[in-house]
Amino acid sequence: MGRRLRRFLLPAILGLVTSLGHPSAAMVPYVFMPAPKALEEAGLGIAEEALQMLRLGQPEYAARLAELTVRLLPSDPRGWLLLAESQLRSNKSDQALYALGKAKALDPNNPGVWFAEGALALRSDKPADALILIQKGLQLDRRNPGAYFDLGNAHILLSQPDQALQAFNKASTLRNNFWEAINNQGLVLYERGQRQEAIKRWRKVLTIKPGVAESSLALASALHHEQPSNTEEPFRLAESALADDPNYVKEEYQKEQLWGPKLRGAARQLLAEPSLKPAVERAKANATGSQESE
Repeated sequence: MGRRLRRFLLPAILGLVTSLGHPSAAMVPYVFMPAPKALEEAGLGIAEEALQMLRLGQPEYAARLAELTVRLLPSDPRGWLLLAESQLRSNKSDQALYALGKAKALDPNNPGVWFAEGALALRSDKPADALILIQKGLQLDRRNPGAYFDLGNAHILLSQPDQALQAFNKASTLRNNFWEAINNQGLVLYERGQRQEAIKRWRKVLTIKPGVAESSLALASALHHEQPSNTEEPFRLAESALADDPNYVKEEYQKEQLWGPKLRGAARQLLAEPSLKPAVERAKANATGSQESE
């Protein structure tokens, strides 16, 4: 995991004290209470580890660490915001909403609060609300690439492709190799009929992060639609994508990932190819919820 997780000593019973010169006196337990400065350092250190866990894609572990942070530093809005972000990524929306409320009460002008509320609104299928919340945050912090990414997603859901593309372009400008934003540029461009530009974006994603399932299948679908006789690369990409994330075999899942009707149609044609039938059947068997759907 890179560097080892640092461990902090929380308030603990250190021992028992006896009264010297009075052997018959009862032993008196005591609790050592760290100084406020030590508590602050411990809380911030744990928060740093929680943030690292988020970056490593372990939001549930990050949430547990963030809970320790807010216990140590209940008046620090950063801890509550970190907890909300961790809970949001762990699909605990109700808990995230409570943590966000605490953070907002402590620091209403923190742009991160508005961005997190916007992300929560997106998750709750309220893109219009998300747009307002994210734009409020951007008035306070105009250089947050993640916020522009969420803004672009909100615009897609509101059928505003031009604004979505502008937001994704801004996000990828602010963060080098922001492959998620570049991927979503491709989603918008493909629906606008700029297929070659979309193909370029997905190829770029795969140079930044080889093997990304979404970009691999999107690229495969676009290439197959452009040249149905060229099957080698599209089939290889599709098989790899379905093995990595079998959920993409489902058109409903593609739609949830903001694929438009043109790209979904291209994927449908590709996945109907007889040569891909074994890969498609395996993906259907392994996709989330496949047992229930059967």
